[in-house]
This record gives sequence, structure tokens and C-alpha cells, in this order.
Amino acid sequence: MIISVASGKGGTGKTTIATNLALSLKQTQFIDCDVEEPNANIFFKAKIDERKDVTVEIPIIDDEKCDYCGKCSQFCTYNALAVVPSKVLVFPELCHSCRGCGLVCPKSAISWGKRSVGTIEHGVVDGVDFYHGLLHVGEIQTIPVIKALKKKIDKTKNVILDAPPGTSCPVIETVGISNYCILVTEPTPFGLHDLKLAVEVVKQLKIPFGVIINRDGVGDKKVEHFCQSEKITILLKIPHSTEIAHLYSKGIAFACELKEWDDEFKNLFHKIQEEIKK
Repeated sequence: MIISVASGKGGTGKTTIATNLALSLKQTQFIDCDVEEPNANIFFKAKIDERKDVTVEIPIIDDEKCDYCGKCSQFCTYNALAVVPSKVLVFPELCHSCRGCGLVCPKSAISWGKRSVGTIEHGVVDGVDFYHGLLHVGEIQTIPVIKALKKKIDKTKNVILDAPPGTSCPVIETVGISNYCILVTEPTPFGLHDLKLAVEVVKQLKIPFGVIINRDGVGDKKVEHFCQSEKITILLKIPHSTEIAHLYSKGIAFACELKEWDDEFKNLFHKIQEEIKK
């Protein structure tokens, strides 16, 4: 089973839930898809034993063949190409590697090169098969790195995908493959606003989902009222706890230190299994 953990906004405790769930279950695969700012390994402390470069294709212009007709730049929606007198300018960071410019070029003047946009790293710790991706500084396209991570999914294991925050393309790319999505929120007006956006996304993707309320007690009951009115399952409530916050600040998954929470996350997994069967 593939379980994604997402949130409409950052800072709700998405990675906290994902890491605690994986460490409670053991023998799982954990993939941190928040490639712009991966932080799950703060809690796993996995020793990295493998690194792989993630590359994308970019166009290379043959100046001897090119007649500077401009069809390639006219085609490119992302403005990765600009034709000036006697030169085609290529902006690699904007290229989405669709190869469309090569299809429309009447002179077959475009070939393809590779450039690195990030890396994926692997390690194993406490029975958890750990992967995360790291987008190179200055890059703007996270999708190629997320796709490279998804190719590492082991379908013989239970897989936890830690999604990026928000509701944009990287989130959709991550959760789209999952059998179930956990939406993590907080009981505040901001938490409710962004939860509503996340709920709409998973409904459009037709993925079964439930909600975990983190830092329960800091705000109001409007998140609970929303879930009740929309008939959304509240899977778990995690209280606003000094003890949990203290462990978090030291990079310790609280389910590893507090037996009752280890049991809670095991029960969470069984509850998800039951939700999928409905």
C-alpha cells in the first residue's frame, strides 16, 4: 500500500506524521518528496549509501543547420528559446524537456544534451528503506526529481510518501500514485483554509483520504466541524504537547520514545486499511 502524507500549508507537522508512521511500522519504504526542502532524515538519521544524479534533456542548436526561422521559439510555451539574428538563445532553467521544438524545426537543427537538476539519495535505518531528493540550488522544476524518486517505489512494501506542502503540481505529482492520502492540518483559520484546498485536490484525484489534526488544542473547533459537515474521517488528533515539541526539537520521532504513540501510529495504519476497504 502506498500512503501519501500531504497538507495544504507548510508547518502543520506533515513530516512529523510521516516519519513517526514509518518508524512505528518498521519494514517500510519512506520517500521524502519535498525536494526543495527535505528534512525527514533529521528524524531517521539514515547513513546515505547511494547517490544518483537526476538529469533532464535540453536542446542543443546546430548553428550550421539552423536558418533562424523562429519556429522553435514560437512553439515554446515556457520561453526557453529566443531567436535573435544569427543566434538561438537557450535558457535551460525554463526548458521542460518536451522535445516539441525539435519536432517543429524544419532543418532538424536541434539535438539533445543533459543537465543535472538534482540528486536522489538512499539509506537504510531501523528496517526503513529511506530515499529523499534534493533539488539543486537555483533550480525551479521539482517534478523531474520527484519522478525519479517515484521510480524507486518498491511495491512489495508499504510505502510512505512525504509530499511537498501546498496544493500545486509537485503535490499532485506525489500523491497521484497513492492508495490513500493523509491530510495533516492544524486547528487554526489558516489550517482550515488550506485544508479545504487540499481536500478539493484529493477529491479531484479520486484518492481516499482522512485528516489528522496536529497541535490539537491551540485553536478552535472549526476544523472538526468542517470534517463532520463534509463527512471526512478524522484519523487522529495529536495534542499541543511540550513533551512532543521537546523531542521534535532534538530530531527525535516521538513514537520511538513514547510507547503509547507507537501504538497510536500502528492503529492509524490499521484504520487506514479499514478506510480503503469501505
